[in-house]
Amino acid sequence: MTMLRHTLAVAALAAACCLPLRAHADDSCKLEISANDQMMYDKQTLWVSSACKSVTLTLHHSGKLPKAAMGHNWVLVNGPDLPAVANAGMGAGAASDYVPAGDKRVLAHTKLVGGGESDTVTFPTAGLKEGGDYKFLCTFPGHNALMHGTFKFGGPPS
Repeated sequence: MTMLRHTLAVAALAAACCLPLRAHADDSCKLEISANDQMMYDKQTLWVSSACKSVTLTLHHSGKLPKAAMGHNWVLVNGPDLPAVANAGMGAGAASDYVPAGDKRVLAHTKLVGGGESDTVTFPTAGLKEGGDYKFLCTFPGHNALMHGTFKFGGPPS
């Protein structure tokens, strides 16, 4: 009887210790980032666990200006593609959220948002390589000079 109680107690402790770990893994698959009227993201680095099958990212525009004047988006690319995607975005125009339709260099992106607005995108990680060189940027004309950062997939957060 004592052995059964000890076994049940150990099992209960093991389950309790692992619940926060599962919640943490799920939390790492959901990201939030804010942009403001000063053309800044609030984070320069975003990290996602390689255990994530998909990522949900929410972009918040914490400013007051409308998207026609100070719109922001969040665009994920391979690092070397950042300048070309930024330039192509200018040509795509506001109606396309400054993201060219069907551009294979764009791995994921939100819509263009103005002050007080938010947008969420969910994308699979199947095409991402652990430790790959990924960057994010805002493709609103001229914003990528200040609004860009590093997206890390796999490994420990840093």
